[in-house]
Amino acid sequence: MEYRDETMREGMQIESSDISLDDKVRLLDALGETGLPRIVVGSFVSSRYTPQMARIEEVLERFTPNPNVIYTALLVNRRSYERAQRFVPPLTIEDDRPFLNAHLCDVFTRRNFNRSQEEEFASWPAIVEDAKSRGVAEAEIRVAAAWGSNFVGEFSLDQRMDILERAHTVWHEAGIPVTSVGILDPMAWCLPHHVEEQLIAVKERWPHIRRFYLHLHNARGMSLPSAYAAMRALTPDDTLVLDGTVGGIGGCPYCGTGRATGMMATEDFFHMLEGMGVETGVDVAKLIDCAWLLEEIIGRPTFGAVSKAGPRPMSPETWFDPNMPFVETLDQARHFKLGPDSYDGGIYPWREPISSPQRPDSMR
Repeated sequence: MEYRDETMREGMQIESSDISLDDKVRLLDALGETGLPRIVVGSFVSSRYTPQMARIEEVLERFTPNPNVIYTALLVNRRSYERAQRFVPPLTIEDDRPFLNAHLCDVFTRRNFNRSQEEEFASWPAIVEDAKSRGVAEAEIRVAAAWGSNFVGEFSLDQRMDILERAHTVWHEAGIPVTSVGILDPMAWCLPHHVEEQLIAVKERWPHIRRFYLHLHNARGMSLPSAYAAMRALTPDDTLVLDGTVGGIGGCPYCGTGRATGMMATEDFFHMLEGMGVETGVDVAKLIDCAWLLEEIIGRPTFGAVSKAGPRPMSPETWFDPNMPFVETLDQARHFKLGPDSYDGGIYPWREPISSPQRPDSMR
């Protein structure tokens, strides 16, 4: 599995452009100490359209890179590659597979990219010719707005497979094997059973494809269960690539749900893996620190769950005190990390202290 934390790009691109340079550097430095293997630092794009990325060079000049982290950025054209080059290292410019992509929603691609679905198809020959001229050995096929659109409704498996089939045929005729598929869900229509159905369909149609990239948004709370469904649908021989953000922030102004679009919360995902017994090397407690820092920076609660209620208390040292008072607010709930001062002064309605044989430490 490959996980890419997108807090600094996908997350920040929907937040205020007034977030200070110091805060961005603080957050990026903190993310680098969590054990996350891959962090996307931002995007080298026009500040006219994405003012939140206007100072990406200054962020990269000032942050403290962790040598154990692969730092990448979104590079959209030759100019963005040139801008990024001076930051290598610590930035890694990956030689990604070229991909052919089309959105099932023509309305969304017009709003987001100022071009039609047909124009997306028309761009494919130039992408293929460029790949051939560079001697590319493998390619990717993608479908975006894959499961549905806030503007035109739900899409079917047949519609998704039609786009992927068209793209696969173009690469095949060019003599470039397809080894990866990308399924993107910018408007958060994913559902676990639909994700599973889609991955199984791709594996049955093209057994040679072993890499599966999912970009899942979370406006309806389905990104984490959909990621789990993807893990269940694939085999140890497959590679699953997932994106997420600390606190589950993220989105774009084009889909109609703004900041509510969200993504899978990085801390929730790694908490799930930890509970499943998957060794990740990622420190969930430090991810929670990042989520709290992020909330301080953006001035509101984020969408993640584990940063609010804490990880499951698995040992006697972390079990909650049976005699804590009422815990009613988000600030009080932070006792899992900050201790009893968080709920000091809370309502205590019981006449006698609570004791239970299940908690020998409470017996007096």
